[in-house]
Amino acid sequence: MDFRTVVERAQRLKHLHAEYKPLVLPTVWDVWSARTAVGAGFPALTIGSHPLADSRGAADHEGQTFEEVLAAVGPIIAAVDVPVSVDLEAGYGQEPADLIAVGGVGLNVEDTVHSDGGRVRSTQEHADYIAGLRVAADKAGVPVWVNGRTDLFLHADDASSVLDEAIERLRALEQAGADSVYPVGIQDDDGLLAAVVGAVTVPVNSTAHPVKHDLARFRRLGVGRITFGPLLQFALTDTMKDKLGPWAP
Repeated sequence: MDFRTVVERAQRLKHLHAEYKPLVLPTVWDVWSARTAVGAGFPALTIGSHPLADSRGAADHEGQTFEEVLAAVGPIIAAVDVPVSVDLEAGYGQEPADLIAVGGVGLNVEDTVHSDGGRVRSTQEHADYIAGLRVAADKAGVPVWVNGRTDLFLHADDASSVLDEAIERLRALEQAGADSVYPVGIQDDDGLLAAVVGAVTVPVNSTAHPVKHDLARFRRLGVGRITFGPLLQFALTDTMKDKLGPWAP
């Protein structure tokens, strides 16, 4: 893909975030799922690390090398004519500038470093990584949409007990240059979602299940961006089993 097209898609992704509230980006994992989502009418997509790993027989949590991820996402990005964001877990041990080579016009980076024993970056460390990604994108001349993710709620026994710390972290990510923030693990809690949305000025990303959740609810709560993580793939797995069941020996 030529540089001009990459820049145009990055600009388009930014405009879509302003146009749709929330912007729903179906989480895809291969060319087929990407083309299917575009055919269903979606103007942008995201490639999820978990479903991508499952589709390739690898483990989630950085079970693939960075080079393997590069090789996997390239054909997906090239197969569609809409902006594509890419989930890069904690960065696969790469420097922020290296992530621009992936080719996605959006990048999602979390604070759980699975390649380093699953430790969670400190607020400052994660903010510095996001800031490095912002600088690298600007230097490359591509307005990459940076989605800064935190797993603090996900790791907590009681999600509400880490609300203040999570808000502090999300605000730090916003100040570091994140275009949106992604507090994973609170998609079923109206109170926590509303608190996070009210604490930052950038769009808040929420995970959603394509069958069990309701778009109107997320809109009412002020969520600015929705992705499905592995839940779309899980839902399709259930559907496939239902369809194949009567044919099983």
